[in-house]
Amino acid sequence: MSDNPGAIVVIGVGARTPLGFSLPPSAAAVRAGISVIQDHPFMVDRFGEPMKVTLDNGVSADLSGPDRVVEIGASAALDALLPLKSSRASISLVLAVGEERPGQTAGYAASVYSGLRARLARNFSIEKGGVLAAGHAGGILAMLHACDALANGSARLCLVGGLDSYVEPETLEWLDALEQLHSRENIYGFCPGEAAGFCLMATLRTARELSCRPLLEVVSVGAAREENRIKTQTVVLGKGLGTAFRSTFEQAPSEIGVVDRVICDMNGERYRGNEYGFAVLLNRGKFKDAADFETPADCWGDVGAASGPLFVGLVTEAEARDYSKGPLSLIWASSENGSRAAALLRAPRRTA
Repeated sequence: MSDNPGAIVVIGVGARTPLGFSLPPSAAAVRAGISVIQDHPFMVDRFGEPMKVTLDNGVSADLSGPDRVVEIGASAALDALLPLKSSRASISLVLAVGEERPGQTAGYAASVYSGLRARLARNFSIEKGGVLAAGHAGGILAMLHACDALANGSARLCLVGGLDSYVEPETLEWLDALEQLHSRENIYGFCPGEAAGFCLMATLRTARELSCRPLLEVVSVGAAREENRIKTQTVVLGKGLGTAFRSTFEQAPSEIGVVDRVICDMNGERYRGNEYGFAVLLNRGKFKDAADFETPADCWGDVGAASGPLFVGLVTEAEARDYSKGPLSLIWASSENGSRAAALLRAPRRTA
């Protein structure tokens, strides 16, 4: 990895998904291709069949709204904070949750932020950071905000989190009405899920001062907007995602090399696959094999804003257990509101 003291690194990760209550079992299940997509216990789609979802069975079914998401996120956040030897370090908390939608209306994001901050403040000094209701791309956009804060010195440690849950009955009914739920009659829909992913970020200088081992370097993060959004009467050409890719590559050092691994939030919807294909064509020569991409939603369901930080966790696990495809990974996600975000991650132990 870069020896620049100002390089941004990941020093802690945490996850909770329908596949496992922590990162190692979740990552192992994704690697093995294990799926926990199941019939919803009582929600039925417009065809009269049980809705296909993924659920965190460790959280009471009676818990809903912001309280449910905070409960899912708390343990993952604490796992990401484990490398800190002292709880006195000031930490900026930057969160991403789903876009406003039925079952998740105005005020939801602020409630999640205040609830999680209160949980973490029992053991750590949590500074105010912020929360984005930005959908799938939100977790990576939160990483972008953290990179800016660390680079300009307004934060020393940033805990970046993505938390989301699609399992509110109002949300599921809304998705069903929009014909987005996967079923035997709608094979191009997706399976809603719920999860939380976190990564603790700092500069390399700070990591050394705190005696924390860098797990990954965040080489660059790019973002863009897509005008031809899903569920509109337009034709997807991948311009927004292609621009996010290009921004990410242009910020990286010239000697960075080609991408070895791609992890994304494709969930079975045709739009996302078409978008990626065009975005790759707009960035020729940047991938070892652009067709060799990974879609964890096949295993843990569509987890929305949690996607980006969870992808960071998958890369760290591959490095820790020596099954990485190579030193450079690209993660990306695409929000229905038009936000597009991507990040390049580099493995410290495989680079000079």
